[in-house]
Amino acid sequence: QAQWVESGGGVVQAGGSLRLSCVASGRIEKAYAMGWFRQAPGKEREFVATINWNGGTTYYASSVKGRFTISRGNTEDTIYLQMDSLKPEDTAVYYCNRLLTLGVPGIPPTPGGSWGQGTQVTVSS
Repeated sequence: QAQWVESGGGVVQAGGSLRLSCVASGRIEKAYAMGWFRQAPGKEREFVATINWNGGTTYYASSVKGRFTISRGNTEDTIYLQMDSLKPEDTAVYYCNRLLTLGVPGIPPTPGGSWGQGTQVTVSS
């Protein structure tokens, strides 16, 4: 089973931007629906954004809609999360994972793979 490796996190001031990357560490046999999730200290992991296998459908949590953009790379093993207008409440460890279901309003997506180490995003006020 492929493992996913996240990178691109860092410390940024409120209003700034970061671009996260997620790459498969091994060979994958097809393009999966993928998602970004995050976990803040003392809170449960929550979904941030999802994208279907060919990039034609995306879905965002209401807290990030209009500020974050999920996209796929040129190969099936890479996805990105462009984060603009960052807020202190976006501070969390960000994870990517393949999905069993994409999620729709009222029903969160279902992750289907193993969790990686994540990448820390810290937004200062």
